[in-house]
Parts: sequence; C-alpha cells; structure tokens
Amino acid sequence: MILEALNYAASWPLTTPGHRPFIRYSVNLWSRAARCSSDWRTHEENCKAAVLAAVAGLKQRRTAVVLGSGLLRDVPIIELSRAFDTVVLFDLVHLASVRSWLARKRLKNIRLIERDLSGYADLAAGKEPDPLGFLRQLPYLDFVVSANLLSQIGMGASKRLERDANQSTMPDDTVARLIRAHLAGLGNLAADICLLTDIAYEVIDRTGKVHERFDLLHGVAVPEHCAEWLWPVAPLGEESKDYRVVHRVIAA
Repeated sequence: MILEALNYAASWPLTTPGHRPFIRYSVNLWSRAARCSSDWRTHEENCKAAVLAAVAGLKQRRTAVVLGSGLLRDVPIIELSRAFDTVVLFDLVHLASVRSWLARKRLKNIRLIERDLSGYADLAAGKEPDPLGFLRQLPYLDFVVSANLLSQIGMGASKRLERDANQSTMPDDTVARLIRAHLAGLGNLAADICLLTDIAYEVIDRTGKVHERFDLLHGVAVPEHCAEWLWPVAPLGEESKDYRVVHRVIAA
C-alpha cells in the first residue's frame, strides 16, 4: 500500500485536475499488474509482437500514436521509439511511475498527452461522437496503436451511466455507439492501424465450469483479426479464491 500511495501522490501534481479522479484506477491497475506479472506475461508479449509485426511492413516511420498507452506493459515502447521520429502517447492519466521509467530509459522522442478518447462528452452534448477526429489533423502520422482501450471505453461508459442513472439523457445504445465510434475513427485514418482489444470475458471456477460470460463489445461485431488469445486478468486468488476471470483478446 505504501508504494501505491507514493505513486498516487507523485501522479497528482502531474495530472490535470479534470483527470485526477482517474489516478486511483491507474494506480490500482499498476498494483494488480505487478501482482499478476507472471500470469499476464504471455498476453503482454503477444500484444508487443502484434505491434512489431505491424511496424515491420511500414514504408514510412515518422509519427506513431499509442491510444490508451496506460502502463506501457503491452506496448513495445523502446522499439517504437527507435523506429519512429516521434511517438505520442494518449491516455487519461500518465502515472508518475510511467514517467519515471521513460525518463530512466532516456526516450527523448516520446510525447505524453492527457485526453479522454471515449467520445462520451460529445454524445452527452447531443453530438455524433468522433473521438479520434483530432488524429486526422496530426501531420506525418504513419502508425496508430489502440492498446487494449476499446473495452475500457465501454466499461467506463457503463460506469458513468450507472452513476448518472437518475439524471442521464444518454441514448440507450450509448456504450455500443462509443465502441463503434472508436472503430470507425480508426478506419477513417490514413495511417496503418494495430488494434489490440479484449472482446469478452468468462468467470470460471476451480473445476473449469464457466459461471458467467460477458460481451465486452456490447453486440458490436468483432473486427476481422489476425491473432487471438486468452488473458487471465484475475487468476485464482486475485479477486476470489474460487473463481478466475479470463479475457479473450484479439489483434487486428
């Protein structure tokens, strides 16, 4: 708990006021990633391999963007830094621990930008969400990675809808529309794209019996993909001694 508290405190002044409520979630994820490092290793290696395979075919390598850069555990950031002139990382929060790691690695062509990539605010204002429209104005953009962000957009929107249930005027299909908007935004870019996302999860007991299945894309069609694997997000003992939670992930 001490390390988590220190990371939280150090991240607070580095984060814009509007995004500070999300620091706790990022710190909790950072802590879980450390506890589950051995169980997450294959997933993280698969993500990095998918990104590097996409980069290998590029003719131009000027600017790369990572959407949902998070803890950088699933992004080959050193290789991207070496391959591109500039790498821009977008997320709600860039923890002090991540900033410190980047500084130690002396990756001087990395840029960190805080941004809500969900499109929720546009939808709340009655506008058609175009959360990635700003990328169409970014010059010399050759490569974009959506790094396990898509399901987080859906989960975040679901939580906001529950919290604002008594006063929300959001459409009934809010979550699905935001997921479709992200996929459409990626498809409208001239750059090459690598999409990494979990698409579903199962809650499984010690005997292997599945007790719950959940569609993380909320009915939106799964994109055509070149790879698929399982990610034990919560192994036995993490959330329960009797159940584990396993996510299905794709690379497209």
